[in-house]
Amino acid sequence: MLLHYNLSNVASLLLSSTWRYSSRKGSMGFQNESEEASNKKGRFAAMVVCWFLGNGSLISWNSMLTIVDYYATKFPIDLATGGKGGVGPFIGVCLISAAFGISDALAQGGMVGDLALMRPEFIQSFLAGLAASGALTSCLRFITKAAFEHMHDGLRKGAMMFFAIASFLELLCVLLYAYVFPKLPIVKYYRSKAASEGSKTVSADLVAAGIQLQNNPEAEADPKKLSERRTIKQLLKLNIDYAIDLYLIYVLTLSIFPGLLSEDTGSHRLGSWYTLVLIAMYNVLDLIGRYTPLIKFLRIESRKLLMLAIISRFVFIPAFYFTAKYGGQGWMIFLTSFLGLSNGHLTVCVLTAAPKGYKGPEANALGNLLVMFLSGGIFSGVALDWFWLIGKGW
Repeated sequence: MLLHYNLSNVASLLLSSTWRYSSRKGSMGFQNESEEASNKKGRFAAMVVCWFLGNGSLISWNSMLTIVDYYATKFPIDLATGGKGGVGPFIGVCLISAAFGISDALAQGGMVGDLALMRPEFIQSFLAGLAASGALTSCLRFITKAAFEHMHDGLRKGAMMFFAIASFLELLCVLLYAYVFPKLPIVKYYRSKAASEGSKTVSADLVAAGIQLQNNPEAEADPKKLSERRTIKQLLKLNIDYAIDLYLIYVLTLSIFPGLLSEDTGSHRLGSWYTLVLIAMYNVLDLIGRYTPLIKFLRIESRKLLMLAIISRFVFIPAFYFTAKYGGQGWMIFLTSFLGLSNGHLTVCVLTAAPKGYKGPEANALGNLLVMFLSGGIFSGVALDWFWLIGKGW
């Protein structure tokens, strides 16, 4: 199911990235009055909205992830002898998962590309919101599981209540993006600035916010200005280390989380709550890790140090293997927490550093490219996740 989700995610992101950068360079009448004031007005409100939008972008994925105890009961690995859900419903869940992958790719790729042409703290808030969706869904799952645990068909009732609340929060985020975010002064300012630099992907957003574009034919015909725009190939060449960074972060994380944690943790005192605790600890520490780069001395800005820190995370693979085999639940919880903390911290360090110094259209395209590599890492990690099942009846 996770494989279906991420395959759709990567394919959709690739199409989204190419489409968003294909527009030709243009310009519009850009009013420079009170530029500095517009640059700062509504900054805090925009950060709050970005946090909620990040939450909404990933809540569908995290809802599927956090409900793993329900799916494990309905669709165990041995469908032929132990499955109660049946092959048909399982295929239906996989198709829904694939649809979530397409939606997440379009939403997350588009948002990171959009925020990349604004301010780094907007990206940080959005990424924190992505992690917060995991913490929030874990909290909701704890509540619904506890509330319905001892009722007849309680597992199913708790799962349905959980999905209903998550769907309501998703709808609120859609309304927030459609009617609040485009009208914030600072968002108007950066989108107008990007349009003046040649970006046409923000045109519809500006019109929705009540800003009319005025084309400048001379600017469109200026070959010198057209040649100043870096191509996707050039952007990728200049930022290949950042792209590899994101790929490696997520191929490592998703090769462990959630597959190993839900399939290879053994029997513990927490019983059916154990997997939920592990997922919750990962999500909470991932959220904390996305705020730690705000502390200046913890922020990693050196490209070489970033690569070194990311490669060093691969020691998690033998650490988790031996802990699952010989260690207690306390050590597993500790490792899972540190996995989440490092994932969040390094993700924010990379995505806030990469777009610096680029014009609006370039930052937009670079944001799309980086998220495509991030999604590729997720897909590869989920595919490699199956190796943990070798020797477990497979």
